[in-house]
Amino acid sequence: MIDSIFVEREVLDHPVAQKIFKSLKYADIFEIERYQEMFNRRKQNFRIQKQNPALILAKKHDNFVLPAPSGFGIDAQKNYYFSHMYNCIYDCRYCFLQGMYSSANYVLFVNYEDFFEAISDTIYENTNKSMTFFSGYDCDSLAFEKITGFAEKALEFFTDFSSVELELRTKSIVSDTFLNRSPISNCVVAYSLSPSNVAAILDNKAPSIDRRINVLQKLAKNGWPVGLRFDPLIYCSGWEKLYSELINKIFKDINIDQVHSVSHGPLRYPKEMYKKITSLYPDDKLFSFPMEAKDGIVSYGKEIEEEMSSFLQSELEKYTTRNKIFRCLV
Repeated sequence: MIDSIFVEREVLDHPVAQKIFKSLKYADIFEIERYQEMFNRRKQNFRIQKQNPALILAKKHDNFVLPAPSGFGIDAQKNYYFSHMYNCIYDCRYCFLQGMYSSANYVLFVNYEDFFEAISDTIYENTNKSMTFFSGYDCDSLAFEKITGFAEKALEFFTDFSSVELELRTKSIVSDTFLNRSPISNCVVAYSLSPSNVAAILDNKAPSIDRRINVLQKLAKNGWPVGLRFDPLIYCSGWEKLYSELINKIFKDINIDQVHSVSHGPLRYPKEMYKKITSLYPDDKLFSFPMEAKDGIVSYGKEIEEEMSSFLQSELEKYTTRNKIFRCLV
């Protein structure tokens, strides 16, 4: 899967880096000074690079914990996110990362201990306030778990902070990290979901929707809180029937008490990001639908967004309570 590993000299002997070298023992290893010299290089082609990305191991020096963008959180008083990795092993056509980064290579920051120290500091700075920390904004939280072991470390850390929530957002079917230990009530495993035929076209390299549903139902049965994330909502022929069937399939065999929250959100891009993504995939069906640009944001337009949002809200309320359903506008 990974042919080449570029590693900053500063982290060459870090235990996480050494573990990864053993896991990817057939990969060629190259030493570099700083990850930016590769990752931020100009005139890279994301689409070509995505065919065979390299792994870059680096040390993060600042901005370990950041406030979550407005509209990204659920109902905590304080919402933060952290990015131990940049880029994703999947290749979902709507993913904003392909418009944000010039490189498709994966960057993994191996100094996990510094992330947890920053999270701990943030918690103590916000005593008596409800808080959620989100993983999976700049990567998939679990897709690379068998190599990185980050989620396992995160679970160990958040076990000691039971009043603070962690959300691990994913399309992955990795489950051993959770099934091999007792569940913790403040860790939400949140799955990104779309109708099967939509995902088959757009969620390139990601596990099928059926496999994701099987895993989330299994985790719920084993006591783990799960989140359902219908984001982004994709407008297509017969979308009402497709989303209705998807929602029914999920809820017909799940412990409702273990559904922590459900969210849905529209397909939106900043104007320049949309321009970059469509230049990479000019013939893709996703971008053939006429979009609207307003206030620097490209979307289906308010009418379609409201129609889809109202429909999802109505369908979801057939299975769960309104206070568990959230509309996210990022």
